[in-house]
Amino acid sequence: MSLTQALGTAAAGLRTAQSGLSLVAANVANAQTPGYSRKSLESTTVAAGGDLVSVRVAGVNRMVDQYVQRQLRTESSGGAYAELRAQFFDRLQSTYGDPNSATSIESVYNNFTKAIQALTTNPSDYSTRANVLSTAQALAQQLNNITSDIQALRANAEQGLSDSVRNANTYLQGLAQINTQLASAHVEDASRASLLDQRDYYLDNLSKLMDIRVNEDAYNSVSVFTSSGIQLVGVGATTLTFDAQGMITPGSQWSADPTKRQVGTITATNSTGATIDLIATKSFRSGDIAAYLEMRDKVLVEAQTQLDELAAGMSRALSDITTPGTPATAGTQSGFDLDLSGLIAGNTISVTWTDTLTGGKHTATLVRVDDPKALPVPDSFTPDPNDRVIGIDFSGGFAAAIAQMNAAFNGQLQFSNPAGNTLRVLNDSALGTSTIDAASMTTTTTALSAGTPELPFFLDGAEFFTGAPGASRPQSVGFAGRITVNPALIADPSKLVVLGSGTASGDQTRPAFLYDKLTTATRTFGPASGIGSETAPYSGSLSSFLRQAMSQQGENASAATRLAEGQAMVVDALQQRLNEGSAVNIDEEMTSLLTLQTAYGANARVFSVVNEMLKTLLQMM
Repeated sequence: MSLTQALGTAAAGLRTAQSGLSLVAANVANAQTPGYSRKSLESTTVAAGGDLVSVRVAGVNRMVDQYVQRQLRTESSGGAYAELRAQFFDRLQSTYGDPNSATSIESVYNNFTKAIQALTTNPSDYSTRANVLSTAQALAQQLNNITSDIQALRANAEQGLSDSVRNANTYLQGLAQINTQLASAHVEDASRASLLDQRDYYLDNLSKLMDIRVNEDAYNSVSVFTSSGIQLVGVGATTLTFDAQGMITPGSQWSADPTKRQVGTITATNSTGATIDLIATKSFRSGDIAAYLEMRDKVLVEAQTQLDELAAGMSRALSDITTPGTPATAGTQSGFDLDLSGLIAGNTISVTWTDTLTGGKHTATLVRVDDPKALPVPDSFTPDPNDRVIGIDFSGGFAAAIAQMNAAFNGQLQFSNPAGNTLRVLNDSALGTSTIDAASMTTTTTALSAGTPELPFFLDGAEFFTGAPGASRPQSVGFAGRITVNPALIADPSKLVVLGSGTASGDQTRPAFLYDKLTTATRTFGPASGIGSETAPYSGSLSSFLRQAMSQQGENASAATRLAEGQAMVVDALQQRLNEGSAVNIDEEMTSLLTLQTAYGANARVFSVVNEMLKTLLQMM
């Protein structure tokens, strides 16, 4: 080997050792840096004429187990989803209060019913009456407060979605920029390895926000898709937007129809300007965004519905009167007469008939509507899955309402107004296709002393509660946040006992009625509350419904906590496996440092020896 060749070999060795030392220094310096993976130098020998004459840097390797990394991203998405849900459920539970505490919703409700029970045994006592009203006010206030808390949680979810979308855009744009840099530089050096670290950092954080699929090409550029197949990153980055709608109320609901939607939605806009609603396409199935959406649009909405069902049940149980129709005939036709004098918006007329051709039983509920914009009224207005609900607009007068009824039944039943406010319902004698079995109407009592036990104990703010349909939503939506004790009753507590003129101060009729309706009387609750189903809605007392709702919420919270704990264990195990290969080990780095220092010293010694030999040769000349 010539001296020149020896110098070249030594120089190459020094350069390689120096590169290795730089990597060791970077590894040690970034041992605690999030997203940093350990780097190692890959070197190769150079041959000439069959002899090994030099060495060079072939590349920089990142010590990453890509299979474990992919698994970790998938489970991290699930872990973020489970953890966030558990946090929301825990906060929701705190709004209800500890079941064993005096301030829980169950305890406050029980205090109210116990006060009424005491009134049944001592109806003339002023302090007992006052206690009924104070506990009723405490219950109404508790429902108001819980409603505010639930809507605050929904507002937090709305804000969380806004923050998540902003962060997602940062990661998507960062990934697109790194794709461009990787495509333009194909040298496997330390700078490229750092770009890959940054790329993985963005992907890891993005996977916590949403579940993604990642495809990597030969140049390490990545294409990112949602689990539903919508591309987020390719040559460029898709831009996500979230149009927050401001204040969140119980009536603020998501809808695929922009004219009906009252909460924010997430829209993706690609490089061509095309847009797509990612919520409508169900693009989020895991990660923080999916958890926020589930809490805002499902879990918390259902929790609010349970409160509204309880509030509506209490109000209507104490104020609604169902009056059966009076049998009526007209020639060969038979049916019933109903006096609609007290019928107001939201009150109903129920008709049951038999189809004589098939023998099938049918039920229909006609709902008085005073606002045409509230039409049509959905069948879900009543909890009975076999009930046909028909909204009837009374704003045009009685005759117009009867015309609508006849049109709805197409002659199978016949409606008429024989006199005054009487509605007559008859079967069809000409076709003989129906037999009317029963007809009744349910009205809301608006007077405290109308001679019946029913009374408007609770109000919707300053209005009577009937559950009337509305142009944007039914009156029942958010009622728990507006329910209040009738101020006229607070002003005159004697009306807790007095049905009308001549009622004795110690009469037990009304107190016994109130207690029965609130504790034992059976009601059917809407399936939107999550208690029961559409085909088998829950029937039971108000007390049992409240217990069922609180029990369900408690079980859901426990299940969410268990899921979060289990998912955290999986994520931690995968993270540990990934760290075993990619995390920096200081002891190993020190060993590598000693080896590189030795190599560096050996190559430097070659330089020194060659230098001495050259000096000797020059002196000889």
